[in-house]
Amino acid sequence: MKEVMTSNIYDIDETIIIVGTCLKYMQPKGYEKLEKISKNIYNLCLENTHVNMAITKIGGMIRTGKVHNIIFATVDESPHCIQMHYIQDELREMMNLENINIKNYVVVNDELIEISPELILLSKKLSESKEKVSI
Repeated sequence: MKEVMTSNIYDIDETIIIVGTCLKYMQPKGYEKLEKISKNIYNLCLENTHVNMAITKIGGMIRTGKVHNIIFATVDESPHCIQMHYIQDELREMMNLENINIKNYVVVNDELIEISPELILLSKKLSESKEKVSI
């Protein structure tokens, strides 16, 4: 497994999977499901790396023109890992991603649960979330 922040931006394939560093150890069977999609898996720990640095690095990977599919996958309920799912929104503001297929998963009980871009965006807007959820 490679590290996002120390890998060369040209050492990539058409599909890249970016996972929270702890995913392989906390959800091993879920991780194996990701390996069946692509062996081109990169670790990223947003406890150690500022999200803006990761956005810049991943943007560089996309700019090469080699990447057509990106999967972000994390454990659920991590305040650090949730930031990984926000990366796509920031990249969309910076560059045209219409030819890039992006999927987001949280892994719970070793199952991949796909999370929609709309839900990710809503999770950043607490005031809007408050209106939609009555707790």
